[in-house]
Amino acid sequence: MKAFQLGARTGIESLTATTRPDPVAAPGQAIVAPRLVSLISRDVQILRGTYGGPQPAERIPMSEGVGEVISVGEGVTQVKPGDRVVCGHFATWLDGKFSPTVFGHDIGITHDGWLAEQVALPAASLIRVPDALSDAQVAGLASAGLTAWNALVETSHIKASDLVLCLGTGGVSLAALKLAKTHGARVAITSSSDEKLEIARQLGADITINYRSHPQWAAELMRHTGGAGADIVLETGGVDTMGQSIAAAAVNARIIVIGVSPGQGPAIPDYLAFIAKNLTIQGIANGSRAMFVDLIAAIEANDIQTVVSKTYRFHEAPEAYRYFAAAGHLGKVMIAL
Repeated sequence: MKAFQLGARTGIESLTATTRPDPVAAPGQAIVAPRLVSLISRDVQILRGTYGGPQPAERIPMSEGVGEVISVGEGVTQVKPGDRVVCGHFATWLDGKFSPTVFGHDIGITHDGWLAEQVALPAASLIRVPDALSDAQVAGLASAGLTAWNALVETSHIKASDLVLCLGTGGVSLAALKLAKTHGARVAITSSSDEKLEIARQLGADITINYRSHPQWAAELMRHTGGAGADIVLETGGVDTMGQSIAAAAVNARIIVIGVSPGQGPAIPDYLAFIAKNLTIQGIANGSRAMFVDLIAAIEANDIQTVVSKTYRFHEAPEAYRYFAAAGHLGKVMIAL
């Protein structure tokens, strides 16, 4: 089979085309032929050597996609050949609360990922995709979409009276925007691009703030809300934005910390406001298979469409990575096999 591997992890140029023997399903496994795969920020970070620990040069990258089961191993009854499936990238987190053990099987990190003509996956972690949903609607859900669901629904218990603040227009923020609107909530979103903010308004954003025009964007949000602030803040900016996230938060707000963006500032720069507002600050790591099942049901029930910036062909994977890394896009960057 054709595949791409990480190589020396010195940058995007390390991504190398290769060929491998077709995988054979072990007991409990299914072999899936990817149809459409989706880039996330850590895919670029891994190639640059800034995410995760040491990786073998032969590791096949990419953590989210949709594909068709082509064979199954001994004892597999959950799926059958011909099923169209997705899989959370923490493949062993099936249900229940988070445990650090989920990092032991992380697709595209500890185990080979989706950027190949075939991938071996644990059958128990696979989810059959409803016929009504297109590949594009589900290929980019396993990371950003599932994380947004966990943040809003499972962790923050979103309700219609909430104002959700999304930092930037990355994958988690756009997924959260769409999910929050299906729950009747209002959404505020930030960006350095007026063009991206206009698209966000078309997607349903109620408040848009250009953080280059308004470096003190928390104060601008407070102006828009009459001093009330945001009930849920999706903190995707990293350590250096935490101070403004606290300043933008309403009393009793939930600040959900997502991702591992570096920074120079202290973890909680305004300790007094953190206490005075009775804030909850919680980190999350993606989500479980059970959460993914609920997310897919919500996508189907509300006919939520994925915003796709650009789709590349398989042999163009390095170009897709470069386009994604330039960060000029809005929406998912995908690779079709």
